[in-house]
Amino acid sequence: MSQPASLFIRFEYGLAERLFHNRWLLPRSPRAQRLTMRLFKRCAEAGHPVALSVYGHILFHRSLSPQDKARGARYVIEAAHAGDLKAQYQVAQIYEHGCVQYPRREDYAVTWYARAAQAGHYLAAERLARAYRHGELGLAVDNEKSTFWHHQADREQDTQSASAF
Repeated sequence: MSQPASLFIRFEYGLAERLFHNRWLLPRSPRAQRLTMRLFKRCAEAGHPVALSVYGHILFHRSLSPQDKARGARYVIEAAHAGDLKAQYQVAQIYEHGCVQYPRREDYAVTWYARAAQAGHYLAAERLARAYRHGELGLAVDNEKSTFWHHQADREQDTQSASAF
C-alpha cells in the first residue's frame, strides 16, 4: 500500500471511529450507521489491523447471516495474526465457543488466550487462571499455573488502571 493510500485509510478509520463513538457528530440515523460501517469495511479490506478487529467484531456479534458472521470471524483472525491484542482475545473466544466456520477447538482457544495474556490482555489472563483452577478448556487442574495467570491478570489490570490517569 502506498504512503498516500495508507494515510487516507488511517484518516478514514479515524473518521469511522469518531462516528461510531461520538453521538454528537451525526445523529444516530440509519444513514450515519451505514456510512460508519462502509468506512470500517473499506479500512478492513485495505488491511488496517484495528479496522479488521473492530469491523470483524461488529460483523461477528451483530450480523444475522452466517456468511457475515463468518466474514467477521475471518477479519478478527486476520487482525489477531497482525498482532491486534483485542482480536487475539476475540479469536480465543471464537475457538472456545465455536461458530459455523470455526468449530470449537479448545487447544486453539488456549493458545490464543495465552498469546493475548502474554501481550497484556488481563481478561485473557483471567480466563486462563479460571481454566487452570477448574480444569476447563481441556486443561488439567493446576493451581500453580492458575496462580501465575491470576497474578498476571492483576498486574495487567493495575497497569491499565494506572495508565487511565
